[in-house]
Amino acid sequence: MIAACGWEGSLLLQEYDGVGMGHMLIRRARMNPNAPALRFEDLSLTYKDLERNIVSLAWTLKDQGVEPGDRIGYLGLNDPKFLEVLYASALIGAIFVPINYRLTAQEITFIANDAGLKMLFADEPSAVLLQPCLEKLRCDCVIGVNFESAKWPALKGVLPESPGTTDASEIAHTVKADDVVLIMYTSGTTGRPKGATLTHGNIFWNLLNAKFMEETMRGATLTCAPLFHIGGLNVTTHPSLVSGVQVILHREFNAAKILEDIQLHGVSTMFGAPTMFDMLMRETNFEGADFSSVMAFNCGAAPVPLPLIDAYAEKGVSFCQGYGLTETSPYVSVLSTADARQKKGSAGMPLMFTRVKIVGSDDKPMPVTERGEILVHGPNVTPGYWQLPEATREAFTLSGWFRTGDIGYLDEEGYLFICDRKKDMIITGGENVYPAEVESELVAHPDIAEVAVVGLPDEKWGETVAAVITLSSDREPSLEDLNQFLADRLARYKRPRVLHVMDLLPRNPAGKVQKFVLRDRLAS
Repeated sequence: MIAACGWEGSLLLQEYDGVGMGHMLIRRARMNPNAPALRFEDLSLTYKDLERNIVSLAWTLKDQGVEPGDRIGYLGLNDPKFLEVLYASALIGAIFVPINYRLTAQEITFIANDAGLKMLFADEPSAVLLQPCLEKLRCDCVIGVNFESAKWPALKGVLPESPGTTDASEIAHTVKADDVVLIMYTSGTTGRPKGATLTHGNIFWNLLNAKFMEETMRGATLTCAPLFHIGGLNVTTHPSLVSGVQVILHREFNAAKILEDIQLHGVSTMFGAPTMFDMLMRETNFEGADFSSVMAFNCGAAPVPLPLIDAYAEKGVSFCQGYGLTETSPYVSVLSTADARQKKGSAGMPLMFTRVKIVGSDDKPMPVTERGEILVHGPNVTPGYWQLPEATREAFTLSGWFRTGDIGYLDEEGYLFICDRKKDMIITGGENVYPAEVESELVAHPDIAEVAVVGLPDEKWGETVAAVITLSSDREPSLEDLNQFLADRLARYKRPRVLHVMDLLPRNPAGKVQKFVLRDRLAS
Protein backbone atom coordinates (compact mmCIF):
# COMPACT_ATOMS: atom_id res chain seq x y z
CA MET A 1 0.00 0.00 0.00
CA ILE A 2 1.26 3.48 -0.81
CA ALA A 3 0.00 6.14 1.56
CA ALA A 4 0.40 9.90 1.66
CA CYS A 5 2.54 10.93 4.56
CA GLY A 6 4.09 13.99 6.06
CA TRP A 7 7.08 14.91 3.97
CA GLU A 8 5.40 18.03 2.67
CA GLY A 9 3.06 16.27 0.28
CA SER A 10 5.48 13.66 -1.01
CA LEU A 11 4.61 9.99 -1.07
CA LEU A 12 6.23 7.78 1.53
CA LEU A 13 6.01 4.00 1.31
CA GLN A 14 4.57 3.15 4.69
CA GLU A 15 3.48 -0.47 4.61
CA TYR A 16 4.97 -1.92 1.48
CA ASP A 17 7.45 -4.77 1.87
CA GLY A 18 9.41 -3.63 -1.20
CA VAL A 19 10.77 -0.67 0.77
CA GLY A 20 12.79 -2.97 3.05
CA MET A 21 16.54 -2.90 2.60
CA GLY A 22 16.73 -6.70 2.55
CA HIS A 23 13.51 -7.06 0.56
CA MET A 24 14.91 -4.90 -2.26
CA LEU A 25 17.99 -7.09 -2.59
CA ILE A 26 15.87 -10.27 -2.70
CA ARG A 27 13.62 -8.77 -5.40
CA ARG A 28 16.68 -7.90 -7.48
CA ALA A 29 17.91 -11.48 -7.08
CA ARG A 30 14.57 -12.78 -8.35
CA MET A 31 14.79 -10.46 -11.37
CA ASN A 32 18.39 -11.34 -12.30
CA PRO A 33 19.22 -14.65 -10.58
CA ASN A 34 22.14 -15.62 -12.79
CA ALA A 35 23.73 -12.19 -13.15
CA PRO A 36 27.06 -11.61 -11.35
CA ALA A 37 26.44 -9.86 -8.04
CA LEU A 38 29.61 -9.88 -5.99
CA ARG A 39 33.27 -10.66 -6.54
CA PHE A 40 35.69 -10.93 -3.61
CA GLU A 41 39.21 -12.27 -4.00
CA ASP A 42 38.69 -15.78 -5.50
CA LEU A 43 34.95 -15.84 -4.72
CA SER A 44 32.29 -14.98 -7.29
CA LEU A 45 28.59 -14.90 -6.39
CA THR A 46 25.55 -14.58 -8.62
CA TYR A 47 22.44 -12.91 -7.31
CA LYS A 48 20.95 -16.38 -6.79
CA ASP A 49 24.00 -17.36 -4.71
CA LEU A 50 23.73 -14.17 -2.67
CA GLU A 51 20.01 -14.72 -2.06
CA ARG A 52 20.63 -18.29 -0.89
CA ASN A 53 23.31 -17.15 1.56
CA ILE A 54 21.14 -14.33 2.90
CA VAL A 55 18.07 -16.53 3.44
CA SER A 56 20.15 -19.26 5.12
CA LEU A 57 21.70 -16.70 7.46
CA ALA A 58 18.28 -15.20 8.18
CA TRP A 59 17.10 -18.63 9.38
CA THR A 60 20.19 -18.89 11.57
CA LEU A 61 19.44 -15.54 13.17
CA LYS A 62 15.87 -16.63 13.83
CA ASP A 63 17.09 -19.93 15.32
CA GLN A 64 19.33 -17.91 17.64
CA GLY A 65 16.29 -16.04 18.94
CA VAL A 66 16.68 -12.81 16.98
CA GLU A 67 13.43 -10.86 16.83
CA PRO A 68 12.41 -7.70 14.92
CA GLY A 69 14.09 -4.71 16.51
CA ASP A 70 17.01 -6.69 17.96
CA ARG A 71 20.45 -5.28 17.18
CA ILE A 72 23.05 -7.32 15.26
CA GLY A 73 26.64 -6.03 15.20
CA TYR A 74 29.42 -6.63 12.68
CA LEU A 75 33.09 -5.89 13.36
CA GLY A 76 35.67 -6.54 10.67
CA LEU A 77 37.26 -5.74 7.34
CA ASN A 78 35.21 -5.68 4.12
CA ASP A 79 33.88 -9.16 3.42
CA PRO A 80 30.83 -10.67 1.66
CA LYS A 81 29.66 -11.81 5.09
CA PHE A 82 29.28 -8.15 6.10
CA LEU A 83 26.68 -7.67 3.38
CA GLU A 84 25.02 -11.03 4.01
CA VAL A 85 24.59 -10.31 7.73
CA LEU A 86 23.27 -6.83 6.87
CA TYR A 87 20.65 -8.05 4.40
CA ALA A 88 19.67 -11.07 6.52
CA SER A 89 19.13 -8.79 9.54
CA ALA A 90 17.10 -6.34 7.47
CA LEU A 91 15.00 -9.15 5.99
CA ILE A 92 13.75 -10.31 9.41
CA GLY A 93 13.28 -6.80 10.81
CA ALA A 94 16.42 -6.69 12.96
CA ILE A 95 18.72 -3.66 13.17
CA PHE A 96 22.26 -3.87 11.81
CA VAL A 97 25.09 -2.09 13.65
CA PRO A 98 28.39 -1.85 11.70
CA ILE A 99 31.38 -1.07 13.90
CA ASN A 100 34.63 0.61 12.89
CA TYR A 101 37.39 -2.00 13.22
CA ARG A 102 39.98 0.79 13.58
CA LEU A 103 38.69 1.69 17.05
CA THR A 104 40.23 0.48 20.29
CA ALA A 105 38.74 -2.39 22.29
CA GLN A 106 37.40 0.13 24.81
CA GLU A 107 35.66 2.18 22.11
CA ILE A 108 34.19 -0.91 20.44
CA THR A 109 32.88 -2.23 23.75
CA PHE A 110 31.13 1.06 24.47
CA ILE A 111 29.37 1.00 21.09
CA ALA A 112 28.36 -2.66 21.40
CA ASN A 113 26.92 -2.13 24.87
CA ASP A 114 25.29 1.20 24.01
CA ALA A 115 23.50 -0.42 21.07
CA GLY A 116 22.49 -3.37 23.25
CA LEU A 117 23.72 -5.94 20.74
CA LYS A 118 22.05 -9.33 20.84
CA MET A 119 24.68 -10.83 18.53
CA LEU A 120 28.11 -9.71 17.36
CA PHE A 121 29.89 -11.06 14.28
CA ALA A 122 33.63 -10.39 14.00
CA ASP A 123 36.57 -11.46 11.86
CA GLU A 124 39.68 -12.87 13.48
CA PRO A 125 41.85 -9.70 13.70
CA SER A 126 38.95 -7.80 15.29
CA ALA A 127 38.24 -10.63 17.74
CA VAL A 128 41.87 -10.65 18.86
CA LEU A 129 41.69 -6.87 19.33
CA LEU A 130 38.50 -7.15 21.39
CA GLN A 131 39.76 -10.00 23.58
CA PRO A 132 40.91 -7.81 26.55
CA CYS A 133 37.40 -6.34 26.89
CA LEU A 134 35.40 -9.48 26.15
CA GLU A 135 34.26 -9.86 29.74
CA LYS A 136 32.78 -6.35 29.66
CA LEU A 137 30.86 -7.09 26.46
CA ARG A 138 27.15 -7.43 27.24
CA CYS A 139 26.07 -9.55 24.29
CA ASP A 140 24.02 -12.75 24.11
CA CYS A 141 26.10 -14.34 21.37
CA VAL A 142 29.44 -13.71 19.64
CA ILE A 143 30.26 -15.43 16.36
CA GLY A 144 33.53 -15.63 14.45
CA VAL A 145 33.50 -14.93 10.72
CA ASN A 146 35.69 -17.52 8.94
CA PHE A 147 37.41 -18.61 12.17
CA GLU A 148 36.60 -20.20 15.51
CA SER A 149 37.98 -20.25 19.05
CA ALA A 150 36.88 -21.23 22.53
CA LYS A 151 34.95 -18.00 22.96
CA TRP A 152 34.05 -17.36 19.30
CA PRO A 153 32.08 -20.20 17.64
CA ALA A 154 32.51 -20.18 13.87
CA LEU A 155 29.65 -18.95 11.70
CA LYS A 156 29.85 -22.09 9.58
CA GLY A 157 29.25 -24.11 12.73
CA VAL A 158 25.91 -22.45 13.51
CA LEU A 159 24.63 -22.27 9.93
CA PRO A 160 22.10 -25.01 9.21
CA GLU A 161 23.24 -27.73 6.82
CA SER A 162 20.04 -27.01 4.95
CA PRO A 163 17.75 -24.06 5.69
CA GLY A 164 14.78 -26.18 4.75
CA THR A 165 13.63 -23.60 2.23
CA THR A 166 15.26 -20.88 0.20
CA ASP A 167 11.99 -19.02 -0.11
CA ALA A 168 12.61 -15.62 1.45
CA SER A 169 8.87 -14.99 1.78
CA GLU A 170 8.63 -17.64 4.50
CA ILE A 171 10.98 -15.76 6.79
CA ALA A 172 10.75 -12.13 5.65
CA HIS A 173 9.24 -9.69 8.14
CA THR A 174 6.94 -6.98 6.80
CA VAL A 175 8.66 -3.69 7.56
CA LYS A 176 7.46 -0.11 7.52
CA ALA A 177 9.33 2.83 6.08
CA ASP A 178 9.94 4.30 9.54
CA ASP A 179 11.33 1.06 11.03
CA VAL A 180 15.02 1.43 11.95
CA VAL A 181 17.36 -0.79 9.90
CA LEU A 182 20.81 0.69 10.68
CA ILE A 183 22.51 2.30 13.65
CA MET A 184 25.73 3.95 12.50
CA TYR A 185 27.93 5.38 15.21
CA THR A 186 29.71 8.66 14.63
CA SER A 187 32.42 10.19 16.79
CA GLY A 188 30.77 12.25 19.48
CA THR A 189 31.16 16.01 19.71
CA THR A 190 31.17 15.67 23.50
CA GLY A 191 33.53 12.71 23.82
CA ARG A 192 31.16 9.77 23.34
CA PRO A 193 30.09 8.17 20.04
CA LYS A 194 26.41 8.48 19.23
CA GLY A 195 24.37 6.19 17.04
CA ALA A 196 22.56 7.78 14.12
CA THR A 197 19.47 5.69 13.34
CA LEU A 198 18.53 5.15 9.70
CA THR A 199 15.24 3.66 8.62
CA HIS A 200 14.26 1.48 5.68
CA GLY A 201 12.60 4.59 4.25
CA ASN A 202 15.80 6.64 4.67
CA ILE A 203 17.74 4.05 2.67
CA PHE A 204 15.00 3.81 0.02
CA TRP A 205 14.95 7.56 -0.61
CA ASN A 206 18.74 7.77 -0.62
CA LEU A 207 18.63 5.09 -3.32
CA LEU A 208 16.23 7.23 -5.35
CA ASN A 209 18.53 10.24 -4.92
CA ALA A 210 21.38 8.11 -6.26
CA LYS A 211 19.29 6.88 -9.21
CA PHE A 212 18.31 10.42 -10.20
CA MET A 213 21.93 11.60 -10.41
CA GLU A 214 23.25 12.63 -13.81
CA GLU A 215 25.87 9.90 -13.71
CA THR A 216 24.32 6.43 -13.90
CA MET A 217 26.02 3.16 -13.00
CA ARG A 218 27.00 0.51 -15.51
CA GLY A 219 29.68 -2.13 -15.83
CA ALA A 220 30.89 -2.84 -12.30
CA THR A 221 31.35 -0.93 -9.05
CA LEU A 222 34.56 -1.26 -7.06
CA THR A 223 34.25 -0.98 -3.28
CA CYS A 224 37.44 -0.48 -1.28
CA ALA A 225 36.14 2.11 1.20
CA PRO A 226 35.15 0.47 4.52
CA LEU A 227 31.57 -0.77 4.55
CA PHE A 228 31.09 0.39 8.14
CA HIS A 229 31.15 3.97 6.78
CA ILE A 230 27.99 5.36 5.24
CA GLY A 231 29.99 6.35 2.15
CA GLY A 232 31.39 2.86 1.52
CA LEU A 233 27.99 1.24 2.08
CA ASN A 234 25.41 3.63 0.72
CA VAL A 235 27.02 5.80 -1.96
CA THR A 236 27.76 2.96 -4.36
CA THR A 237 27.63 -0.56 -2.82
CA HIS A 238 23.98 -0.90 -1.83
CA PRO A 239 22.65 1.17 -4.77
CA SER A 240 24.74 -0.98 -7.14
CA LEU A 241 23.52 -4.31 -5.79
CA VAL A 242 19.88 -3.23 -5.79
CA SER A 243 20.34 -1.95 -9.35
CA GLY A 244 21.78 -5.24 -10.57
CA VAL A 245 25.32 -3.91 -10.97
CA GLN A 246 28.17 -6.23 -9.97
CA VAL A 247 30.25 -5.13 -6.97
CA ILE A 248 33.99 -5.85 -6.91
CA LEU A 249 34.62 -5.93 -3.16
CA HIS A 250 38.09 -5.33 -1.71
CA ARG A 251 38.95 -6.22 1.86
CA GLU A 252 40.69 -2.86 2.24
CA PHE A 253 42.43 -0.17 0.18
CA ASN A 254 45.27 -1.48 -1.98
CA ALA A 255 46.25 0.87 -4.82
CA ALA A 256 47.98 -1.75 -6.98
CA LYS A 257 45.08 -4.21 -6.70
CA ILE A 258 42.56 -1.44 -7.48
CA LEU A 259 44.37 -0.53 -10.70
CA GLU A 260 44.47 -4.19 -11.68
CA ASP A 261 40.76 -4.77 -11.03
CA ILE A 262 39.62 -1.59 -12.78
CA GLN A 263 41.07 -2.98 -16.00
CA LEU A 264 40.25 -6.65 -15.38
CA HIS A 265 36.56 -6.20 -14.52
CA GLY A 266 35.61 -3.08 -16.50
CA VAL A 267 34.95 -0.98 -13.39
CA SER A 268 32.77 2.06 -14.09
CA THR A 269 32.81 3.76 -10.69
CA MET A 270 34.35 3.72 -7.24
CA PHE A 271 33.82 5.78 -4.09
CA GLY A 272 36.68 7.21 -2.06
CA ALA A 273 38.19 10.19 -0.28
CA PRO A 274 40.63 12.52 -2.11
CA THR A 275 43.50 10.89 -0.18
CA MET A 276 42.69 7.51 -1.71
CA PHE A 277 42.65 8.86 -5.26
CA ASP A 278 45.91 10.69 -4.61
CA MET A 279 47.56 7.44 -3.43
CA LEU A 280 46.16 5.66 -6.49
CA MET A 281 47.66 8.34 -8.74
CA ARG A 282 51.08 7.83 -7.13
CA GLU A 283 51.09 4.10 -7.85
CA THR A 284 53.84 3.17 -10.32
CA ASN A 285 51.40 1.52 -12.74
CA PHE A 286 49.06 4.51 -12.87
CA GLU A 287 50.48 6.03 -16.06
CA GLY A 288 50.02 2.87 -18.10
CA ALA A 289 46.64 1.94 -16.63
CA ASP A 290 43.56 1.74 -18.86
CA PHE A 291 40.65 3.74 -17.41
CA SER A 292 38.42 3.54 -20.48
CA SER A 293 35.67 1.68 -18.58
CA VAL A 294 35.43 4.34 -15.86
CA MET A 295 32.42 6.61 -16.17
CA ALA A 296 33.20 8.71 -13.07
CA PHE A 297 34.75 8.36 -9.64
CA ASN A 298 32.60 9.33 -6.66
CA CYS A 299 34.46 11.41 -4.11
CA GLY A 300 33.44 12.62 -0.67
CA ALA A 301 34.87 13.84 2.67
CA ALA A 302 36.57 16.89 1.10
CA PRO A 303 36.73 18.83 -2.20
CA VAL A 304 38.95 17.24 -4.83
CA PRO A 305 42.09 19.40 -5.35
CA LEU A 306 42.45 20.83 -8.83
CA PRO A 307 45.79 19.06 -9.55
CA LEU A 308 44.04 15.75 -8.84
CA ILE A 309 41.18 16.68 -11.19
CA ASP A 310 43.72 17.55 -13.90
CA ALA A 311 45.73 14.35 -13.43
CA TYR A 312 42.68 12.13 -13.82
CA ALA A 313 41.28 14.25 -16.66
CA GLU A 314 44.39 13.30 -18.66
CA LYS A 315 43.25 9.68 -18.23
CA GLY A 316 39.74 10.60 -19.36
CA VAL A 317 38.29 10.27 -15.85
CA SER A 318 36.03 12.81 -14.14
CA PHE A 319 35.07 13.18 -10.49
CA CYS A 320 31.53 13.27 -9.18
CA GLN A 321 31.88 15.15 -5.90
CA GLY A 322 29.28 15.26 -3.20
CA TYR A 323 28.27 16.36 0.27
CA GLY A 324 26.52 14.20 2.79
CA LEU A 325 26.45 12.95 6.35
CA THR A 326 25.75 9.71 8.12
CA GLU A 327 22.53 11.33 9.33
CA THR A 328 21.35 11.96 5.73
CA SER A 329 21.98 8.39 4.48
CA PRO A 330 24.28 10.17 3.09
CA TYR A 331 23.31 11.97 -0.15
CA VAL A 332 22.59 15.72 0.17
CA SER A 333 24.16 17.31 -2.89
CA VAL A 334 26.33 16.28 -5.83
CA LEU A 335 28.58 18.25 -8.16
CA SER A 336 28.29 16.71 -11.60
CA THR A 337 31.36 15.84 -13.60
CA ALA A 338 30.49 18.57 -16.10
CA ASP A 339 30.74 21.20 -13.36
CA ALA A 340 33.88 19.87 -11.66
CA ARG A 341 36.09 22.71 -12.94
CA GLN A 342 33.54 25.49 -13.44
CA LYS A 343 32.27 25.13 -9.87
CA LYS A 344 35.54 24.09 -8.23
CA GLY A 345 35.12 23.98 -4.45
CA SER A 346 31.35 23.51 -4.63
CA ALA A 347 29.49 20.54 -3.15
CA GLY A 348 27.06 20.73 -6.05
CA MET A 349 23.28 20.93 -6.25
CA PRO A 350 20.84 19.42 -3.75
CA LEU A 351 19.51 16.13 -5.05
CA MET A 352 16.03 15.31 -6.23
CA PHE A 353 14.42 14.39 -2.90
CA THR A 354 16.52 16.50 -0.53
CA ARG A 355 16.24 20.19 0.27
CA VAL A 356 18.90 22.53 1.62
CA LYS A 357 18.69 25.99 3.12
CA ILE A 358 21.13 28.34 4.82
CA VAL A 359 20.07 30.05 8.07
CA GLY A 360 21.49 32.54 10.54
CA SER A 361 21.64 32.23 14.33
CA ASP A 362 17.90 33.04 14.46
CA ASP A 363 17.10 30.17 12.04
CA LYS A 364 15.95 32.67 9.43
CA PRO A 365 17.07 32.12 5.80
CA MET A 366 20.23 33.91 4.74
CA PRO A 367 20.45 35.85 1.45
CA VAL A 368 22.16 34.26 -1.53
CA THR A 369 25.96 33.99 -1.09
CA GLU A 370 25.66 34.82 2.63
CA ARG A 371 27.14 32.27 5.01
CA GLY A 372 25.15 30.43 7.64
CA GLU A 373 24.39 26.99 9.01
CA ILE A 374 23.40 24.34 6.47
CA LEU A 375 20.01 22.74 7.20
CA VAL A 376 18.76 19.64 5.39
CA HIS A 377 15.22 18.30 4.95
CA GLY A 378 13.96 15.17 3.23
CA PRO A 379 12.85 11.57 3.68
CA ASN A 380 16.52 10.45 3.68
CA VAL A 381 17.22 12.28 6.97
CA THR A 382 17.61 10.33 10.23
CA PRO A 383 14.73 10.36 12.72
CA GLY A 384 17.31 10.83 15.50
CA TYR A 385 20.03 9.33 17.67
CA TRP A 386 19.81 5.98 19.44
CA GLN A 387 18.54 6.47 23.00
CA LEU A 388 19.55 10.15 23.00
CA PRO A 389 16.30 12.15 22.98
CA GLU A 390 17.96 15.42 24.01
CA ALA A 391 20.60 15.17 21.27
CA THR A 392 17.81 14.38 18.80
CA ARG A 393 15.81 17.45 19.82
CA GLU A 394 18.89 19.66 19.50
CA ALA A 395 19.60 18.28 16.03
CA PHE A 396 16.34 19.54 14.50
CA THR A 397 14.53 22.85 14.16
CA LEU A 398 10.92 23.10 15.31
CA SER A 399 9.86 22.71 11.68
CA GLY A 400 11.84 19.47 11.27
CA TRP A 401 14.97 20.63 9.44
CA PHE A 402 18.18 18.80 10.38
CA ARG A 403 20.99 20.98 11.71
CA THR A 404 24.23 19.83 10.09
CA GLY A 405 26.41 22.18 12.14
CA ASP A 406 28.31 22.91 8.93
CA ILE A 407 28.70 26.44 7.63
CA GLY A 408 28.12 27.23 3.96
CA TYR A 409 26.24 29.26 1.38
CA LEU A 410 24.24 28.87 -1.81
CA ASP A 411 25.33 30.84 -4.89
CA GLU A 412 23.03 32.54 -7.38
CA GLU A 413 22.55 29.28 -9.29
CA GLY A 414 21.75 27.19 -6.19
CA TYR A 415 25.13 25.47 -5.88
CA LEU A 416 26.15 24.65 -2.31
CA PHE A 417 29.55 25.68 -0.94
CA ILE A 418 30.93 24.38 2.39
CA CYS A 419 32.97 26.96 4.30
CA ASP A 420 33.58 25.40 7.66
CA ARG A 421 33.02 21.99 9.08
CA LYS A 422 30.94 20.56 11.79
CA LYS A 423 32.05 21.78 15.19
CA ASP A 424 35.73 21.87 14.24
CA MET A 425 35.62 18.31 12.93
CA ILE A 426 38.88 17.03 11.40
CA ILE A 427 38.90 14.75 8.35
CA THR A 428 42.12 12.77 8.14
CA GLY A 429 42.48 10.08 5.50
CA GLY A 430 38.70 10.02 5.06
CA GLU A 431 38.08 9.40 8.77
CA ASN A 432 36.13 11.92 10.90
CA VAL A 433 37.79 13.03 14.14
CA TYR A 434 35.94 15.22 16.64
CA PRO A 435 38.37 17.29 18.72
CA ALA A 436 36.19 17.04 21.84
CA GLU A 437 36.61 13.28 21.90
CA VAL A 438 40.42 13.55 21.76
CA GLU A 439 40.47 16.44 24.25
CA SER A 440 38.38 14.53 26.79
CA GLU A 441 41.02 11.77 26.87
CA LEU A 442 44.11 14.00 26.77
CA VAL A 443 42.98 16.21 29.64
CA ALA A 444 43.22 13.14 31.90
CA HIS A 445 47.00 13.08 31.39
CA PRO A 446 48.69 14.06 34.69
CA ASP A 447 51.00 16.64 33.05
CA ILE A 448 48.30 18.43 31.04
CA ALA A 449 46.27 21.31 32.45
CA GLU A 450 44.35 22.31 29.31
CA VAL A 451 44.19 21.01 25.76
CA ALA A 452 42.81 22.10 22.41
CA VAL A 453 42.82 19.83 19.35
CA VAL A 454 42.73 21.23 15.82
CA GLY A 455 43.24 20.00 12.28
CA LEU A 456 46.20 21.12 10.19
CA PRO A 457 46.62 20.77 6.39
CA ASP A 458 48.45 17.62 5.32
CA GLU A 459 49.44 16.73 1.75
CA LYS A 460 48.94 13.00 2.23
CA TRP A 461 45.98 12.73 4.64
CA GLY A 462 44.14 15.98 3.90
CA GLU A 463 44.42 17.00 7.54
CA THR A 464 46.43 15.85 10.51
CA VAL A 465 45.49 15.97 14.21
CA ALA A 466 47.37 18.54 16.27
CA ALA A 467 47.21 18.95 20.05
CA VAL A 468 47.98 22.25 21.81
CA ILE A 469 48.49 21.88 25.56
CA THR A 470 49.28 23.85 28.68
CA LEU A 471 51.16 22.11 31.49
CA SER A 472 50.07 21.23 35.00
CA SER A 473 53.58 20.28 36.13
CA ASP A 474 57.23 20.93 35.39
CA ARG A 475 57.36 17.87 33.16
CA GLU A 476 56.67 18.37 29.45
CA PRO A 477 55.32 15.21 27.81
CA SER A 478 56.53 14.25 24.38
CA LEU A 479 54.32 13.30 21.45
CA GLU A 480 55.37 9.68 22.03
CA ASP A 481 54.29 9.94 25.67
CA LEU A 482 50.83 11.18 24.67
CA ASN A 483 50.30 8.52 22.03
CA GLN A 484 51.35 5.80 24.46
CA PHE A 485 48.87 7.27 26.97
CA LEU A 486 46.12 7.15 24.33
CA ALA A 487 46.98 3.69 22.95
CA ASP A 488 44.10 1.89 24.69
CA ARG A 489 41.77 4.87 24.69
CA LEU A 490 41.56 6.09 21.10
CA ALA A 491 41.94 4.65 17.63
CA ARG A 492 45.31 5.37 16.02
CA TYR A 493 43.88 7.81 13.44
CA LYS A 494 42.44 9.98 16.24
CA ARG A 495 45.76 10.41 18.07
CA PRO A 496 47.82 13.61 17.61
CA ARG A 497 50.66 13.68 15.11
CA VAL A 498 51.63 17.23 16.08
CA LEU A 499 52.17 18.56 19.61
CA HIS A 500 52.58 22.19 20.65
CA VAL A 501 53.00 23.56 24.19
CA MET A 502 51.75 27.04 25.12
CA ASP A 503 51.60 29.03 28.35
CA LEU A 504 47.99 30.05 27.69
CA LEU A 505 45.39 29.08 25.13
CA PRO A 506 43.89 32.02 23.18
CA ARG A 507 40.32 32.77 24.27
CA ASN A 508 37.53 35.18 23.34
CA PRO A 509 35.87 37.49 25.91
CA ALA A 510 33.43 34.73 26.79
CA GLY A 511 36.33 32.42 27.65
CA LYS A 512 35.97 30.09 24.68
CA VAL A 513 39.18 28.79 23.09
CA GLN A 514 39.75 30.43 19.71
CA LYS A 515 40.73 27.46 17.61
CA PHE A 516 40.98 29.47 14.42
CA VAL A 517 43.82 31.42 16.10
CA LEU A 518 45.58 28.16 16.97
CA ARG A 519 45.19 26.82 13.43
CA ASP A 520 46.65 30.04 11.99
CA ARG A 521 49.61 29.99 14.40
CA LEU A 522 50.46 26.34 13.80
CA ALA A 523 50.05 26.58 10.04
CA SER A 524 52.34 29.59 9.71
